[in-house]
Amino acid sequence: MRIILIAIGRMKAGPERDLFNRYIERAAATARNAGLTGVETREIDESRARRPEDRKAEEARAIRELIPPGARLLLLDERGKSPTSEIFAADLGKSRDSGAPATILVIGGPDGLDEALRRSGASIAFGAMTWPHQLVRIMAAEQIYRAITILAGHPYHRS
Repeated sequence: MRIILIAIGRMKAGPERDLFNRYIERAAATARNAGLTGVETREIDESRARRPEDRKAEEARAIRELIPPGARLLLLDERGKSPTSEIFAADLGKSRDSGAPATILVIGGPDGLDEALRRSGASIAFGAMTWPHQLVRIMAAEQIYRAITILAGHPYHRS
């Protein structure tokens, strides 16, 4: 199973992108030890539509184009549940063990996620607070890496 992180918007060069890349590279390097085939990221340009509803719908169409058949969709949304790192890792392990070709984690744009897209996947949150997109990407990358190390039995995570 692959893990694919899809994010709306482009991350600019700088320390945030460097930290994001560090965690994604670590996750990709450790993935095989956890029975995964890889970790990938995809960026989608923000919609330029005038109305927020149209922007969200346009971004949702672009997201759907990147989802392979049979993949599990997991949306990062402040209205979702806040699992522990162990539960998140176990959930990825269940998807891997069920034969899913991929688990897709999605970070929406500034207007959030389209309602139809939200209904088509499970949601998780990094708490009830609103976070800047660059920090959410870093936190998602770190949690992906942490989950992979938990699945691989690596000592990075200490409970």
